[in-house]
Amino acid sequence: QVQLVESGGGLVQAGGSLRLSCEASLRTFSRHTMGWFRQAPGKERDVVAAIRWDGAVTYYADSVKGRFTISRDNTKNTVYLQMNTLKPEDTAIYYCAGVGVGYATVVPTTASGYAYWGRGTQVTVSS
Repeated sequence: QVQLVESGGGLVQAGGSLRLSCEASLRTFSRHTMGWFRQAPGKERDVVAAIRWDGAVTYYADSVKGRFTISRDNTKNTVYLQMNTLKPEDTAIYYCAGVGVGYATVVPTTASGYAYWGRGTQVTVSS
């Protein structure tokens, strides 16, 4: 069974930074596109950023472009989300997700494109 375990969430003041990590118990991790999603209370789960299996393609939601950076270390089966200049509207539960098919060419930008999910980590940004 595939497990994705997020860490690095917490409480931070506006303008601060956090780095989220997601370690996957997926033997073929290097073949899988990974993404970060977030869900605020009463809202849908939306994509924040995604990175293709080879790291050559990345996607960012407009709301985080220039502030967040997604990266991956295939030797550690880990994907990261560096979040800078955080805003109160970034407050949400952040989820790590993985595409089920290996070597996918297209980077999905909706939750339905991902088969594997972590339990999430809370990020709270105070004003």
